[in-house]
Amino acid sequence: MTSDLTVWGIHMGAHVADRPIEGGYVAIGWKEMGDLRKIAPNREAFKDAVAKTYPDRKAGAIPVDAGTMFKFLHEIKSGDIVIYPSKTDRMVNLGRFMGELSYIEDNEDDYPTRQKVEWLGHFPRDEFSQSALHEIGSFITVFRVRKHAEEFLTKASLGGAPVSLLPKQAPSENQDEITDDDRATLSATMQAEASADDFVIKRLMTELSGHQFEEFVAHLLECMGYTARVTPKSGDGGVDVIAHMDPLGFQPPIVKVQCKRTTNQTPRPDVDQLLGTLGDGEYGLFINLGSYARGAVELERNRAKLRLINGEQLVELIFEHYGKLVPRYRAIIPLKQIFVPDLPQG
Repeated sequence: MTSDLTVWGIHMGAHVADRPIEGGYVAIGWKEMGDLRKIAPNREAFKDAVAKTYPDRKAGAIPVDAGTMFKFLHEIKSGDIVIYPSKTDRMVNLGRFMGELSYIEDNEDDYPTRQKVEWLGHFPRDEFSQSALHEIGSFITVFRVRKHAEEFLTKASLGGAPVSLLPKQAPSENQDEITDDDRATLSATMQAEASADDFVIKRLMTELSGHQFEEFVAHLLECMGYTARVTPKSGDGGVDVIAHMDPLGFQPPIVKVQCKRTTNQTPRPDVDQLLGTLGDGEYGLFINLGSYARGAVELERNRAKLRLINGEQLVELIFEHYGKLVPRYRAIIPLKQIFVPDLPQG
């Protein structure tokens, strides 16, 4: 580690899935700009290129986009640390830049400009403080992590490494990070939504035991119109809740539910176990607070009788049926309804 180590945050769209993790890279878009390495290495040249490529771009957005590209190509150094909060699985991925920049034309994700990364660890969001999650929730695509860099470094077993957090931003850098009103509003909306999701998942993790989580899921299913019961604690064969639409449970479909109170990825073998319990007229529902490994997701695509609910989807169901929850659960997850701007992204 060198004394000028910098900690960076990178955002990419959910459509990239786990390809950056598997391929060992982070990337930025703006494919219409072509190979960004051909632009002169100064901010004004990048601003001119953005204005020429996107003539309809709002004036306030041009320095933001240009500054993002310039940082990614010319300010990130080999050995710097990257924090990539994945939108696909709600994991916080920490890595080290390897100092290798490349341009991949016509890549499937429209993120052609890449920096090679050695991944150091992958951690559920609930393992970080809410203020640290706020900092990496920036709407800027490429940004420096300052206030909570040590918290992230410690998680990656790099605590105590000499880190230059670059005191306060220089005036020119401040100017580059000013956004137009729509971008600033969208950023606030995304922060509010992410904070609400984080809050609900953390409360379910800290306030409920594994069996209590099963009881909560059964109650949520009842709020959705099902009749549900929790199976005995032992000998359930991987089935934690049984739900059905008729009161006695004799008429199909019968839904067998496995609940996993974890914010980590659930592997395919766990899902296979649930599928192995299904008979005629029975469907499998797997619910967790995290995400699913690629094999499990592919299995769902090929099995009409299987549905996977991840943490984010579970929170959406809780929001939708929150008014029907009994007071005990509303006390565990205290929420109030607010309205936030619904602006299109991109």
